[in-house]
Amino acid sequence: MSQVDQVGDGIYRISMFNPQIGITFNQFLIDDDQPALIHTGTHHMFDDVYAAISKVLDPKTLKYVIVPHFEADECGGMGRFVKEAKDSTLVCSEVGAAVNLSGWDYVGPVKGVRDGDKIDLGKHRLRFLETPHVHHWDSMMLMDETTQSLFPADLFLQPGDQPHTVSENLGKEMCGLYRTVGIFGGREPVLQVVDRVEKMNFKRIHPMHGGSLVEEVLPKYYDALRKERFWYDGRIFGRSLVS
Repeated sequence: MSQVDQVGDGIYRISMFNPQIGITFNQFLIDDDQPALIHTGTHHMFDDVYAAISKVLDPKTLKYVIVPHFEADECGGMGRFVKEAKDSTLVCSEVGAAVNLSGWDYVGPVKGVRDGDKIDLGKHRLRFLETPHVHHWDSMMLMDETTQSLFPADLFLQPGDQPHTVSENLGKEMCGLYRTVGIFGGREPVLQVVDRVEKMNFKRIHPMHGGSLVEEVLPKYYDALRKERFWYDGRIFGRSLVS
């Protein structure tokens, strides 16, 4: 069963730990005049995530279902959430809409966004950042300008069953997991985003896996990504493909 924790003003982390994989899977709910869900969880997680949202608000009132990139844990429940919330719109990058949804078995309204596009939820205002190849071609991140927080999908994750808020430096462990899993094909696209993010002076970062990072520890994670190897080294989920 998912755990629901408030991690910001009107922001809720809906988290489930998978002991077989060793990471948490997070969705983020923004409770506002026009409620938004960031990440949906996988298809089979739908009922659990839906029930967790119900502890905060009626899922049928969702206005936006936001998919930072097309991967099962990001978008597996998208069709069901949009179907249940009759007035909702699926939001993804314009690239994602073109290369994925154009050939996907999905029926419902779609809004493709580019870098700098904004959505006003009421109290919260979201701005989208295109971040291609971190770690998919269609990847984007979004920031909440109201709380000065970032939703970076798979960047800044921490392994293990982490609490909803993390002040511990797990940068080395983060990079070690990236190497083992092999999700980043290259170094430069990631470091370009790290440089951009650091200059934006976020108060909190809400990754999809792990806990929400507080402002004081963020420099440690930026530093780890600059100093540690995190990009593909020939392994996929620990299985070596290069002799």
